[in-house]
Amino acid sequence: MKFENFDVSKDTLRTISKIGFEEPTPIQVAAIPRIMQGIDLIGQAQTGTGKTAAFGIPIIEMQRKGRKPFAIVMEPTRELAVQVAQELNRIGSGKNVHVFPVYGGKSMENQIRTLRTGVDVVVGTPGRIIDHIQRRTISLSDIRIVVLDEADEMLDMGFIEDIETILTATPAERQTLLFSATMPQAIVNISRKYMRSPEKIRINPKDIVVPEIKQVFYEVKDADKINALTRLIDVEDPQLAIVFCHTKRDVDDVAMKLQQMGYNANALHGDFTQAHRDEVMDKFKRGKLDILVATDVAARGLDIKNVTHVINFSIPQNPENYIHRIGRTGRAGKSGIAITLVTPREYRHLRLIEKTARTTIDKKRLPSPKEVLKAKEKSIIKEITAIITDRKHEGYLGTVEGLATACSLADIAAASLCLAYGEPKVTTMEEPAERGGIARLFMTIGRKDKISVNNIVKAIATGARIPGSRIGKIDVHDAFTFVEVPADLADMVIHSLDDMMVMGRRVSVKQAKARNK
Repeated sequence: MKFENFDVSKDTLRTISKIGFEEPTPIQVAAIPRIMQGIDLIGQAQTGTGKTAAFGIPIIEMQRKGRKPFAIVMEPTRELAVQVAQELNRIGSGKNVHVFPVYGGKSMENQIRTLRTGVDVVVGTPGRIIDHIQRRTISLSDIRIVVLDEADEMLDMGFIEDIETILTATPAERQTLLFSATMPQAIVNISRKYMRSPEKIRINPKDIVVPEIKQVFYEVKDADKINALTRLIDVEDPQLAIVFCHTKRDVDDVAMKLQQMGYNANALHGDFTQAHRDEVMDKFKRGKLDILVATDVAARGLDIKNVTHVINFSIPQNPENYIHRIGRTGRAGKSGIAITLVTPREYRHLRLIEKTARTTIDKKRLPSPKEVLKAKEKSIIKEITAIITDRKHEGYLGTVEGLATACSLADIAAASLCLAYGEPKVTTMEEPAERGGIARLFMTIGRKDKISVNNIVKAIATGARIPGSRIGKIDVHDAFTFVEVPADLADMVIHSLDDMMVMGRRVSVKQAKARNK
């Protein structure tokens, strides 16, 4: 399927080609023809699947020029409202469609001034849209298309009544489009009340996790997480990275520790003022900030094309959040890396994420201290080479010549590096993946439960995602079973299978007691 197969104008085709769209995504293939036919549509798809263009291209094609807007798009956050408006303005540039964002935190007077000159499409947060409706600075009488984007997020943020107020103020014969990653009952109720026989499309999770995103996880202890994070940053050397944490306190703590260790990092969460958030985001977008440490809510709707790494410092609380998070990288057809730090007790949750997202997250060994030092050395060489190439060092040549009367040039250079970068050392930590040997596990299931060796192998292989070839000796007794597994995988097996249903019975799994000799 190509964009040329859609019933869109040559102006729009030229524009989307100029933007860099090569072929439509699954949500665009499913949605664009239906929207162009005037059908009400419910699209279930996550961020990063191309939703904006899925409704944006038809809106641009179905424009109606006038002083009042013909389409209105509701977004949960100001960041998303700005980004969607920018995208629609790009798509509509060939047809001179004027899209304008309205949101809180900016001058109401400036927004009113622009609205009075006439706009074609309004993109905004529900609260600010209602402010304009009450001031009569936005008229919805000519609205032909309404889009509820990220509907479940707007529900979570308490906008449900505002949404209904806005829908009630629009003409009954409008076309309504609803996009949501999940479909809670409140969203279903809105669709039944305000939409006319909507068609439903759903993009499968296997189509959502972008193939260009490499997904890996590392086993770490809670106490070692910050050291593991810095090792990964040193070795991976991301161009731009987003580090996700559960709580605002974690975000502040991680960002502060990274700053203290010399990393160009900053925090982003809901407690900051809008001006501060705008400043941090602007620096990140322009590459003046390497690492953004954020909560899920703060990073919602971010569309920054050069993010190379997403790092889950805290494992996502649900599979949908995982998909949202890793969708911050691998944008616009580029490759990306999603890294998750996992403690042993979180293995089962990791497997749930894999199952729901229909993806595979590979386990990797943390970089060794030697690998970290080698990566740091490579980075230092790169920086020094750039300084010499730009001849920024020449002011110090006299100083070096003076020192050379008492010290060797090698000692002077090495001492300068120590002064600039500190002593070359890496914090030590336990490396769980490097443990050798065999661990013997005890399972509370046996022959009386009609269990077989094959059943045990299958349960371990599917539950803990361990190849059957790595499972050792299995002794099945009447009421219990002993299983031998590699020691470095023992915690994963225990936390993946403990309290799990096997052959209709709930099974407890733990480390077996040492056998008497």
